[in-house]
Amino acid sequence: MATHALQDFIPLNELTPDNLQDLAKKTPIETLAKGKELFRKGDRDNYSFYLLSGELRLIDDNDQVTRLNANTAAARYPIDHHRPRQVTAVADTEVHFFRLDNDLLDILLTWDQNAGYKVSEIDVEDEQQEDDLNGDWMTMMLRSEIFHRIPPSNIQQVFMKMEAVPVKAGEDVIKQGDEGDYYYFIKQGRAAVTHNTRTGKLIKLAELDAGHGFGEEALISDNKRNANVTMMSDGVLMRMGKEDFNALLKAPVLNTVEFDEAVALAESGQAKWLDVRLESEHRNLHIPESINIPLYLLRIKASTLDHNKRYIVYCNTGRRSSSAAYLLNERGFEACYLNEGLRGLEREQLAKLKRS
Repeated sequence: MATHALQDFIPLNELTPDNLQDLAKKTPIETLAKGKELFRKGDRDNYSFYLLSGELRLIDDNDQVTRLNANTAAARYPIDHHRPRQVTAVADTEVHFFRLDNDLLDILLTWDQNAGYKVSEIDVEDEQQEDDLNGDWMTMMLRSEIFHRIPPSNIQQVFMKMEAVPVKAGEDVIKQGDEGDYYYFIKQGRAAVTHNTRTGKLIKLAELDAGHGFGEEALISDNKRNANVTMMSDGVLMRMGKEDFNALLKAPVLNTVEFDEAVALAESGQAKWLDVRLESEHRNLHIPESINIPLYLLRIKASTLDHNKRYIVYCNTGRRSSSAAYLLNERGFEACYLNEGLRGLEREQLAKLKRS
C-alpha cells in the first residue's frame, strides 16, 4: 500500500515518516463484495478498519441505517472504532479497505509522541547539568514530585532497592517483546530507543541521557516491552525490579477509575477530564468538556493545568493515559485514568459522549 494513501487517514497522519512507510509496506488492501459483512455488532476484534473505496451500510440496534462513503470526510476515521462493535457494517457496493492492529498502532503513537519531548529535552541540557546528574543521581530523582506522594518509608526503600549496573556501549538493556522486569534510571551515559518493525527494519524513536528514567511504561500498563533500549556509550544504570516498582511507586500514586464513577466526579466538579490522544482523535469522539493535551505535549503543557483540580485521564486503551497519569503525579497533580479507555465503554455510556 502506498505511504501517501495512509497519510489521508486519522490518526495515521500523525506518525513519523519512517513509521508510516513501514506501516504501508505491511498493510494489504482488502476487498469486500457487495452484500457481505465487514463486522457485526458485538464483535470484539482488535482492529481499526478504514474505508478506501465504495460505500458501507452501518446498522444499529434499532435497524437505523447510516451510510459511509469513501469520498467523505467521515471516512478518514476508523469505522465504528469501538469494542465491542456498536453497529453491523455491510457493503452496499464492492468496497476496498484496510485494517490495522490496534495494539501496534497505539504503541507507535505512544512512542512517536514520547520521542518528541524526550529528544527536545536532551537538546536543551548542557554539560554542567549532566555533570551534576552524574554526581548526585539521588538528588535528581528526589526532584520528582512523585516522592512527595508516596509514604516517607517508601522513599528510603526506593534507594535501598535500586542497584547499580555498569553497562557498555552497544549493550541492549531492554529488548522489544520481553516481559517488563525493571525500571531504569540513567546515572551516567547515553542510550538510544528503537522499535523493530515486522519487516525487520529498526526505527529510532529517541535518545536518552543522564537524568532520564525509562522502562516504567511496561510496568505501569503490565504489557510487554514495546521498544529496545541500547547503550550508545559506556555508563551506569540504577535499576529497580518490577515488584518493588509496583509496591513502592506505582501502587501509592496510580489509580484507575470506572466510567460511571468518573462521570459523577466530573459532574460534581471534583474532577476534570483530560484526553491525552491526538487532536484528530479527540475531534472524532471525546468525553464532553474534556481538555485535550496529547501525550507528547503533556510535559510541556502540564504547567497550564490547575494543581487544585483532580484529573481523570483517558485515551483509547489505557496505555497512553496510564503513562500520562503517572507523569502528572510525578509533577504534583492528582490524577487517575479511565479503566480500559474509551474502547471499554458500553453502548449506553457511548451515547453520553455522542450527545456532546
